[in-house]
Amino acid sequence: RIRQRGGRNKFGMRILVLPALLALLASSSEAFFAPGSVRLPSPARGLASSSVGSYARRGAAGGSHSFLLSLSAKDGKPRQGAQPTVSMKPKEDEENYSAPTPSEMTGAIPPKWHLDKPPVERPNIPVAFEDVCMAGQRIRGQVKYTACAKNPEISEITGCDVYFKHEYKQFTGSFKERGARNALMSLDEKQKEVGVIAASAGNHALGLAYHGKLLGIPVTVIMPQTAPLTKINKCRKLGANVVLFGAHIGEAKDHALSDPKFQGLQYINGYDDPAIVAGAGTIGLEILEQIPEVDAIVVPVGGAGLIAGISLAVKSIAPDVEVIGVEPERCASYTEAVRQGTPSGVEVAPTLADGLAVPTVGPHAFEVARHYVDSVHLTSEKQVALAVLRLVEHEKAVVEGGGAAGLAALLPGGSLYRDPRLVGKKVVVPLCGGNIDITILGRVIERGLAADKRLVKMYITVSDRPGGLSALTALIAGTGASIWDISHERAWLHESVDQVRNGVTVELTGPDHLDQLVEALTTEGYPVELPPDEAVEGGAVVAPGFSGYREKVTPEWNTD
Repeated sequence: RIRQRGGRNKFGMRILVLPALLALLASSSEAFFAPGSVRLPSPARGLASSSVGSYARRGAAGGSHSFLLSLSAKDGKPRQGAQPTVSMKPKEDEENYSAPTPSEMTGAIPPKWHLDKPPVERPNIPVAFEDVCMAGQRIRGQVKYTACAKNPEISEITGCDVYFKHEYKQFTGSFKERGARNALMSLDEKQKEVGVIAASAGNHALGLAYHGKLLGIPVTVIMPQTAPLTKINKCRKLGANVVLFGAHIGEAKDHALSDPKFQGLQYINGYDDPAIVAGAGTIGLEILEQIPEVDAIVVPVGGAGLIAGISLAVKSIAPDVEVIGVEPERCASYTEAVRQGTPSGVEVAPTLADGLAVPTVGPHAFEVARHYVDSVHLTSEKQVALAVLRLVEHEKAVVEGGGAAGLAALLPGGSLYRDPRLVGKKVVVPLCGGNIDITILGRVIERGLAADKRLVKMYITVSDRPGGLSALTALIAGTGASIWDISHERAWLHESVDQVRNGVTVELTGPDHLDQLVEALTTEGYPVELPPDEAVEGGAVVAPGFSGYREKVTPEWNTD
């Protein structure tokens, strides 16, 4: 390969390790290396596909030890007197090197290598670590290298150091651009002329439409009729041929594969195509580059493509990092797949996390994820609404329900709240998408306020005489509460004809304020009825282990 790239020593200088050369070295005997060098584990063959980034080993005392592995272009032998560093970056000053900021660089870059970890046995799966690294090279400079920053307020609420990966800031508003770009660039020239087709609730369709337009590839997308209006309109503006069909993504997919008029178009599954999974995995590479000491990554789960890619990338480099999935209760397809041991269809109910409403996880994605994902948890509609609200308030971010599912499980009342594995640890949560209809956003915020006890509806019985309602509203105002809505219900109160039942919706500051208002009303003799709280239920399903990986233990407090 060196000869093919210009002959030996064409530039008269020592060369950085090429992908094929590093793969050869990683599989060669240890005697080949000079004193002070280190043999890389086999997954290094995948990392070799990139020529940027730095790979550092964390020492026992928290220090960083590096090993430089360089070769002479003349004789192919280790350079004598080499410093103990392994680096594939073009910079010589290791001590002053730091990861590039989003303003300096775009695209996925490989993360620091944990050289003190034993090599992980690589299962026979449809997507390999090398595929993720190759995807990182393909999409480099074509998608945003999104920020991954800590949120102090959310960290205090959840009890762990929460870092948000801002995938909703991609041009089309979601992480799906990564897989879409990688898949389109993987097509042969003939197929690029014919075009592609996909079934999507919106984000995958947007990614394909945008990058298809940039690459000159015709794109047809089949969207379920329940897809958000904003996503449908954006796809059409990007030049895609949009067809609305079916109640959910499963029916849309069947239509795309069975209708004869789409024959010849390459179908690109938005969560199961190997190129899509590999593209999603570049998020994992960036996370490890940005937060090298990460302890856990909490990933929303729909068709399982995102969590498959991230877990593959992360576990190949840092097997000790927990990768945890979260999916909506109303479409628990991954949970069912883990229980059955194979992808199995589930009933889909309407959910705020519409982007995660996939009735059956992808078989390729599941085959990858089941080897690497530690556990999967469920989240309720209430928790999703709360997560969207918390992100608006504390992150100043507008994120769709599916993109906020990871945070939903971490909030009080969620299935991962105060999880012993996460308390006090560094936890990264990808905010996967921000494409939400304004009308839906308004409803979600209202539901979030209601779940937060900041918008409460109660029934209060008052005298049906002049001044009765006035006295009630004055009492409510005296507690600092604001009346959102009020209605009279005379016909449904049978105890007394001189009384009226009022449905009163009030704005409060939280549960303590609600207790204060109820106490003031009952003290003045007003009967108060409050709707019962929704029961919070959560469970975890632990993924099976695999050879070469540590044994996983499910905490007794959260065992199904």
